[in-house]
Amino acid sequence: MSKQKRKYRIRNWRAYNAALVERGSLTVWFDDTHRAQWYETAQSGRRGAPRRYSDVAVQCGLVIREVFHLPLRALEGLMQSVITLLGVDLAIPDYSTFSRRAAALTVQIRRQTRESPRHIVIDSTGLKVYGAGEWHRRQHRVQQRRTWRKLHLAVDAGTHEVIAAELTAATVHDAEVFPALLEQIPVDEPIASIAADGAYDTRVCHQMLLDRQAEALIPPRANAVAWPSLANGQPHPRTAILEYRQQHGKKAWKIHSGYHRRSLAETAMFRLKTLFGERLSNRRFETQTTQAYARLAAMNIMTQLGMPDTVVAC
Repeated sequence: MSKQKRKYRIRNWRAYNAALVERGSLTVWFDDTHRAQWYETAQSGRRGAPRRYSDVAVQCGLVIREVFHLPLRALEGLMQSVITLLGVDLAIPDYSTFSRRAAALTVQIRRQTRESPRHIVIDSTGLKVYGAGEWHRRQHRVQQRRTWRKLHLAVDAGTHEVIAAELTAATVHDAEVFPALLEQIPVDEPIASIAADGAYDTRVCHQMLLDRQAEALIPPRANAVAWPSLANGQPHPRTAILEYRQQHGKKAWKIHSGYHRRSLAETAMFRLKTLFGERLSNRRFETQTTQAYARLAAMNIMTQLGMPDTVVAC
């Protein structure tokens, strides 16, 4: 007999419905904080005229572009109409300014601070890049060679927010990016556990988790063997996982350790692609990175507006 799929219902539909409505409000994406920091006030120390618009203003425009799926020229027109309707005395960057500044912009992904230790889930997904290679394949019917970017995400299992991200080429292995993701999480923020798939089963990843005093929920590979004990004589945590899986099985270990929460990373990737699509429209890697991070910044704001509280339906 086939296993029946579980059905869920939302317990906070009224609040979640209001949050969905707020996602389309321009005042959410163009608020008082943006207006107060619209112009650049810091001196660069370089020769020439200083920048007029701050990084906050540029990021505000690029986030609105991703939320409403606009080209840069239409973005300029939309923002100009918004400040006219609001009666705000601000100048709007033109589309060329948005394009130029996007190459060097450091996108700030806002996330909530937590005093309790975080349970983090990590995974990666591919984002399609359209360019000359794709056109060449269609025009000349040559062998299909698709170009992808790999987006690595670290998601808080409690708040569903993206707390660290890294965009790389498709050839970069997941374990190579793990140190960069972990470095984005401040040392003073405690981590209870990090769940990831078997691609992160390396000595470097496990050692970094030991240094952060975080539990590693990483399944050992099929041909895994026991690792040497730690300096204090205690068995390596990975060896304990390996022995538990050998005695009780993979499924029992997943239930016992809470490894199933790693699916929340895949849920975050599904939300990202549903909201913004699975392709990047920019051509250069620098602007592709900014575009991907702008989407994550927008998704975190949507998450903070409200998320569904689901339970298994009887």
